[in-house]
Amino acid sequence: MKVLPTRTIVIVIALCLLLATGCAEVTGSGPALTLPPSPAEPPWWNERVFYQVFARSFYDSSGDGNGDLQGLIDKLDYLNDGDPSTTSDLGITGIWLMPVTESPSYHGYDVVDYRQIAHDYGSNDDFKQLIAEAHRRGIAVIVDLVINHTSSLHPWFIDAQTPGSEYEEWYIWRNEKPAFYGPGGRTVWHESGNRYYYGYFWSEMPDINLENPKVTEAVHEIARFWLEEMGVDGFRLDAVKYLIEAGQEIENTAETHAWLERFHPHVKSIHSDALLIGEVWDSSHAIAPYIGTRLDLAFSFDLASDFITSVRRGNADLLRYDQQQALDLFPAGQYAAFLTNHDQNRVMSELNGSINAAKVAATLLLTNPGVPFIYYGEEIGMTGYKPDENIRTPMQWDGTPDTAGFTTGTPWYALQPDYRQVHIAAQTADPGSLLSHYRALIRLRQAHPALSVGGTLLVESNHKAVYGLMRFTPEETVLVLANVSAQAVTGYHLTLSEGPPSRTPEAVMLFGEGQPTAPIIHRSGGFDAYTPLPELPPYSSFVIHIKPRETP
Repeated sequence: MKVLPTRTIVIVIALCLLLATGCAEVTGSGPALTLPPSPAEPPWWNERVFYQVFARSFYDSSGDGNGDLQGLIDKLDYLNDGDPSTTSDLGITGIWLMPVTESPSYHGYDVVDYRQIAHDYGSNDDFKQLIAEAHRRGIAVIVDLVINHTSSLHPWFIDAQTPGSEYEEWYIWRNEKPAFYGPGGRTVWHESGNRYYYGYFWSEMPDINLENPKVTEAVHEIARFWLEEMGVDGFRLDAVKYLIEAGQEIENTAETHAWLERFHPHVKSIHSDALLIGEVWDSSHAIAPYIGTRLDLAFSFDLASDFITSVRRGNADLLRYDQQQALDLFPAGQYAAFLTNHDQNRVMSELNGSINAAKVAATLLLTNPGVPFIYYGEEIGMTGYKPDENIRTPMQWDGTPDTAGFTTGTPWYALQPDYRQVHIAAQTADPGSLLSHYRALIRLRQAHPALSVGGTLLVESNHKAVYGLMRFTPEETVLVLANVSAQAVTGYHLTLSEGPPSRTPEAVMLFGEGQPTAPIIHRSGGFDAYTPLPELPPYSSFVIHIKPRETP
């Protein structure tokens, strides 16, 4: 059974509807803001908060030192126990599951069998049980679909190395080694016998030939298998911008876009509500053309970098710029927001171990209009610098010596040195912990449609460290406010030239400490020289409900 939206929210930014609640307090002149209407019913993924899981490192149920699917099932209640009245679970409503099919590598991104769960992780039946248990708790599950390349040990490629064989044309071969390299001098042509095959990432990851109709048909059937037989809610497509090369042009080619134009409707023909999200590690300008008829979402790498950089530098100027660019380039809310993932240094390491800095970064993520994705362990401040194994270490459940509660055996990879202090058990009951901060923000986002599916306006600030965002639906307006610096800020003020009109408002704190003052709304729905709180403490963040003042 597919996971359906938990509610239907109609977002129509129409002046007549908003004015029906009363006239704005007039301190200026000019027409009210006119915005293009948002979709009548936003896609279900906009109501979700996703959690990225590396199964090998999440929880080991068998004691062999490797995390597995039964371990993930055992720990689903930590992610979401299915009871909205409880607050002890994290509260996520979606899972991105990194590769779990047969592979010779620990990470699984070189597939040898697209239809078989890896032995280390369990069985296909275990996966189906995971889907059933996740859906029962209201959690959607998407899986990595790696179709740019296979393992060199995949039966297709083993056969393809024989000239004239059935699968030869499923890969890309040249009799003479081409005289070009990938970006940065990367070797992309690899020798096999007296021929050369193309593999962008590694010699053991040969690229498949998606221009061959037989390969495309096989990929279509793989997608059908996971949607129909295994019950997933969609796919995260790995390495999207490298799918098809055009001579020496290997990134974001017209051929890649054309292939996705056919794959996207194929996926929708199987399940119309399936999510197709892509990894296009590039600028927002390069990503935006994929959204709509090729992908439903793509990860915003610009914003991910900005979230962390703004907090590390105490300056939100670049974040403001790239956030406005995202609002201009993408359909409303149709991109994925994140802080870091399995290919990047962990957030806490990037922020030099500052819990307060990590908290404000979490606020920037979870109040953003993009669909939020949280990398496992991010919510407790796990650390790790590349190489990759060091940023994919076992989950730190408690302070048990040598295992951190991850396994009863020997962990597949060494724990982070701080596991005795940084773990879930230590943070669960602490209201001031990073974990509690994430839990509160996730629940706030899900309780207030303005934060999950609402419109978005950037609020101007006269202080480089103060970041403001207005999120709104016809029913509610909230102001997100953050001090991204390590110093307290006073003497700041906020400006919004145009906004959703309101009667004389009052301000109610939804998240954060203090009693905010209300703005004076002018005729165009905005405000001038607004200072909600006289001082913003270091690395502080607030969500303020700007609502019409109740009259006696």
